[in-house]
Amino acid sequence: MADDQQKLDESITFNQGLEELESIIKSLEGGQLELEDSLKKYERGVSLLRVLQAKISDAEQKVTVLLGELEPDSSDSIDETLS
Repeated sequence: MADDQQKLDESITFNQGLEELESIIKSLEGGQLELEDSLKKYERGVSLLRVLQAKISDAEQKVTVLLGELEPDSSDSIDETLS
């Protein structure tokens, strides 16, 4: 079951996960939930937070790779010094 939930979490978009996390935070801050429901929502929030952090990390890594591809390779640079 945990694996199914993890696969489901990883398939959601960043915005969907963020919206759900914001909803969980609001309901927890409201203080109207029973203890058991609060714990379930908290656990779900932690799970979502991990997924969102992983998505951010992946995006940062992709940006770093793309920026590396844009920078000229030192062997490709032209020697502009005068002899």
